[in-house]
Amino acid sequence: MSQEIRNLEPKNLWNKFADLNEVPRPSKKEERVIEFMKNFGTSLGLETFEDEVRNVIIRKPATAGLENRKTIILQSHLDMVHQKNGDTNFDFETQGIDMYVDAGWVKARGTTLGADNGIGVATIMAILESKVIEHPAIEALFTIDEETGMTGALGLKGGILNGRILLNLDTENDDEIDIGCAGGVDVTAIRSYEMVSAPSNNIGYTITVKGLNGGHSGMDIHKGLGNANKLMNRILYRGFEKYGVRIESIVGGSLRNAIPRESVAVIAVNPAHQDDFENGMATLIKDIKTEFKTMEPGLTIEVTTTKAPMMVMDTKTQEDIINALYTAHNGVYRMSADIADLVETSNNVAKVSIKDGAIFIACLTRSSVETSKFDLADALKAAFSLADCEVTFSGSYPGWTPNITSPILDILVSIYEKKHGEKAKVVACHAGLECGILGTNYPGMDMISFGPTILGAHSPDERANIASVQKFWKYVLEILKSIPKQ
Repeated sequence: MSQEIRNLEPKNLWNKFADLNEVPRPSKKEERVIEFMKNFGTSLGLETFEDEVRNVIIRKPATAGLENRKTIILQSHLDMVHQKNGDTNFDFETQGIDMYVDAGWVKARGTTLGADNGIGVATIMAILESKVIEHPAIEALFTIDEETGMTGALGLKGGILNGRILLNLDTENDDEIDIGCAGGVDVTAIRSYEMVSAPSNNIGYTITVKGLNGGHSGMDIHKGLGNANKLMNRILYRGFEKYGVRIESIVGGSLRNAIPRESVAVIAVNPAHQDDFENGMATLIKDIKTEFKTMEPGLTIEVTTTKAPMMVMDTKTQEDIINALYTAHNGVYRMSADIADLVETSNNVAKVSIKDGAIFIACLTRSSVETSKFDLADALKAAFSLADCEVTFSGSYPGWTPNITSPILDILVSIYEKKHGEKAKVVACHAGLECGILGTNYPGMDMISFGPTILGAHSPDERANIASVQKFWKYVLEILKSIPKQ
């Protein structure tokens, strides 16, 4: 851990972030960070406990003079997305994030940084620890498993929290105040298939797609970034149609909420088609790279010879699944008719694993409109059903309906304009924030979401802007002093 991170201002926030990033905290494996947070609260002498699903709640009384203000809930999630570059040797289960400063940004070496949502968590920790920051009574809510199902928010029961104002510190543009978000549902397709003997004397090839930007499957879905799974399928579709390519295996993507950056396939080609296949692939790869030269300058597609496969997919299954993947929608499905430039509905073909007789395809479908969400999910189900896959929907969570008459929104808008001489952007986002879920068990709660500028979330290019974190910190402190009376 670089000491230069701990020397950044505000030091209390960055030191808490550094402490947090020394604790492994992958989604669904948050045991260590839960204990870390409980020990932190207890060490401050504050009321600290966990609920039935292991969310951590820490309560701190108001500072002198603000006892008559409304109790606020400060909320962030403990887990982080674990992604690394293919050539990075790193064990997320045992190692702390290796951070460094680069031209005004905090980054990690070859892995995700954990600024999503670690900066929010560290901000709350710094406020809880401080003896000089003015604030009303605080309930700090640290949820678990936000990134892979929002099960912490879903499991939080009504009646545990007393506050009626919730500040969610989990958005990634410091000039925006978020008042709404998309819901989501996981669409999973599975089936088994027969492995058959590969044609004799075939030539083996490994196709590798890598070097894509990746990114957040909600916040970045509109950017036209490459999806490694879709690009690989495009290559295999052409290879099968023109040159009779047979597939041994495909492995692409890793997380449902990250746009896949890499995919690897092992195939067999008849020697009679070798020259045509290699020339045809070279032309196709050139075309793809030309299409993506602006958005994906680092894209690399390699076709290299390898040991010839002994077994491959049966022809009928291969044709069906390639067709289904080509048909499956990826990217923006519909833009909002009510909010300018807001993606309403989208899908991310997040993970494809086809090997050893088993097919597994995972998608994350998002929408701020429930009916549209399931319209797209049904379209995906129809596509994969044509390939005889069993398709299931799981992990569905609701969106967060914008409330433009929110009292806390008025306060944040006013403070921002006074501090910066310009209006903040009041927006809804296409990411899945926990506010929509929390509102189901706490109806009427006044909620808002905001945060510092963080780019490349859910990818190894994730980075937090240092000046923006300073701006965000001062903004939070001013908000705490401005909470209205009960």
